[in-house]
Amino acid sequence: MEQRVLGRTGRQVGVVGLGAWQLGADWGEVSEADALATLNAAVDAGTTFIDTADVYGDGRSEKVIGKLLKERTGLTVATKMGRRVQQTPDAYILDNFRAWTDRSRANLDVDTLDLVQLHCPPSAVFETDEVFDALDTLVAEGRIAAYGVSVETVAEALTAIARPGVASVQIILNAFRLKPLDEVLPAAEKAGVGIIARVPLASGLLSGKYGPQTVFGEDDHRNFNRQGEAFDVGETFSGVEYGVGLQAVERLRGLVPEGMTMAQFALRWIIDQPGVSVVIPGARNPAQAGANVAAAQFPPLSAETHDAVRQVYDDLIRPQVHHRW
Repeated sequence: MEQRVLGRTGRQVGVVGLGAWQLGADWGEVSEADALATLNAAVDAGTTFIDTADVYGDGRSEKVIGKLLKERTGLTVATKMGRRVQQTPDAYILDNFRAWTDRSRANLDVDTLDLVQLHCPPSAVFETDEVFDALDTLVAEGRIAAYGVSVETVAEALTAIARPGVASVQIILNAFRLKPLDEVLPAAEKAGVGIIARVPLASGLLSGKYGPQTVFGEDDHRNFNRQGEAFDVGETFSGVEYGVGLQAVERLRGLVPEGMTMAQFALRWIIDQPGVSVVIPGARNPAQAGANVAAAQFPPLSAETHDAVRQVYDDLIRPQVHHRW
């Protein structure tokens, strides 16, 4: 698999990683055995970067990955912190950071965390010098090797990129979220900050597998968070109204080259974007994990195809999301 440098971490990572939210919670039940099989399949296929968070299954995702790390080497694991408490800026202090990272170190059973990201905190956190001083302290203490941020908005991303210690920015980037292409990716590339592209399939919409009659389980955020009831609505279907998303998918389907799945097309589109370090699709089983990694083996999409994707965005998606995030 193509390797890219993950920003200021200096680490080389395979361009297709694995997002491990689905292995913790909020996507329906995944057994530990299935989670481990999925992780191993991704690594076997060439994945070297895994993204998780302390809040995914309240640590369950981290613990499963910790078991993987006892058997597999050469991996970079990024976790996130901050969403297990009430979201107020005054929670983002050094004592809490120490406690949160110590818990993640225990869950993953490692001495030093490869990369810790602030997990979409309140916007004011990105403006606070003391927050980044505290993160520098964690590095100095050896609790973490590097830190980054996971953001909801372009403005938050740009504020974070300007911080000299920020190694990476994780942001929603997919064919339904083009706004980061205009400023965030160029700014990150210039600063040497890595870009982790999350929600690459728009919560599965861009897999092309869902229709108007699809029913999602009660424990699936695609059911319980459609209006942002549990967390930012932009994390579910990228903030696009489900019916509009289905219309856009039907237009995109005609652009998919022969031999590619719709999901692989969506991932290849992200891989083609200058400045992207790694894309982190989720997977619920080994077959999905392997198919996701295979997207990196296809050649780049044509300029005409990229133009057509943007046209679909401009026609259907832009009015819903561009001004919000």
